[in-house]
Amino acid sequence: MYGVVEIGGHQYRVQAGDVLDVQKLTDEAGQTVELDKVLFVGGEKAVVGTPVVSGAKVTAKVIKHDRSRKVIVFKRKPGAYRRKNGHRQHYTSLLITEINDGQGNTAKIDADSKNAKKFL
Repeated sequence: MYGVVEIGGHQYRVQAGDVLDVQKLTDEAGQTVELDKVLFVGGEKAVVGTPVVSGAKVTAKVIKHDRSRKVIVFKRKPGAYRRKNGHRQHYTSLLITEINDGQGNTAKIDADSKNAKKFL
């Protein structure tokens, strides 16, 4: 089973056991987060939300907060104009632990998976 969730204005396709980097969230590392904006749940029977699927939720664990690689922005024009700037975006890593479609079906992370052993 997989789902499409909205986090911070972006849509992500998630499955149980996925590690996902999203825009920085306020939750502390180690906490569990329930994502209620589930737009679509796919599997044996697909459920499409209008705009969200009622009763569906995705549970995730906050792994860490970090900053991405530095992006260098260099502007130059003929003459003496040169500007060099850098930017590092903050992000939060999430481990998807459970997907509930709102109709009683759930998909949980497999305890033998690599990500479960590493982060749980």
